[in-house]
Amino acid sequence: MELAELRNLRGNSRPDCPHRFHPLHYSFLLLIVTLIGLCATYLLAWIAFFTLEDPGWLLASTAISIMTATYGATVRFYGLPWLWALTLPFAAVFYGYATFLSALRYWLGRGGQWKGRAQAQNR
Repeated sequence: MELAELRNLRGNSRPDCPHRFHPLHYSFLLLIVTLIGLCATYLLAWIAFFTLEDPGWLLASTAISIMTATYGATVRFYGLPWLWALTLPFAAVFYGYATFLSALRYWLGRGGQWKGRAQAQNR
């Protein structure tokens, strides 16, 4: 599966949830809060890890270790090498991008894309 196909997948398989923007009730405010939350949760620790001095660095490395260990359980469940657990921030960035793109398509009247068809178009 290519990234473009993955990006265009619906948010989940429910028929009433045509794309990733639907669970946010098509709200601009909830979209912004979600994107800030993704950034704060999955990226801020890595930024702090590389930029802060001793006390901040230690807290950031602890947060990264906890995230990696918990995601590592999922990675191992799917039979992937444990190092894949370090890709969690990339998955968060991609999910944020796909959610933003879904919202943008909705606002432009194109709706969510699924199998080449637009769904939940803004009319």
